[in-house]
Amino acid sequence: MNPFPKNFPIVCVGGSAGGSAAYVQFLKHLPPETGVAIVIVNHARRTSGALHKVLPRSTKMPVELITEGLAVQPNHVFIIPGGCDLCVLDGTFRLRPMSKPKGWPDVITIFLRSLARNWGGKLVAVIVSGLDADGAEALKEIKEAGGITIAQAPDTAEWSDMPASAIKTGCIDFILSVEDIARKIAQIANEFPGKAT
Repeated sequence: MNPFPKNFPIVCVGGSAGGSAAYVQFLKHLPPETGVAIVIVNHARRTSGALHKVLPRSTKMPVELITEGLAVQPNHVFIIPGGCDLCVLDGTFRLRPMSKPKGWPDVITIFLRSLARNWGGKLVAVIVSGLDADGAEALKEIKEAGGITIAQAPDTAEWSDMPASAIKTGCIDFILSVEDIARKIAQIANEFPGKAT
């Protein structure tokens, strides 16, 4: 099955503890007409309702809580709802109950693997502040799919476990502060052929 072709990059920003501050700073430094779809995958059993209320203050892009079948669009910020695994298929989001009922969730890993298999455009995986190592296991697949991988510099993260685990895989292209991650995403989008606006 061929991945669904898309003419704009999709950026997964995965985080956990301390991630909210990273998401805010990232969006504040990202131009609203960059032409990418931003998907915030917060590694938590319950995504705080505050995230959905706080993030719109940091960007002019629409911020939406993901619902089943919602179309992925550029210049939008999408937030995973709590208690769900997230996938992408045919250019739309698919939700299912969290498959790992106990222990640390692996929602970032699941979403990144889905992107690697089902997204026919440019992929960017970003791992920011958080506990545990969610996302790290999928980075090799993102690279094999031609994607770009970025980790928040551990010394700038409130909790360094998640970005440090990503870096240890040897599959990270860039290690940057959150502000520089936003600049790098803007640069990647600007170099993307047929940039969506």
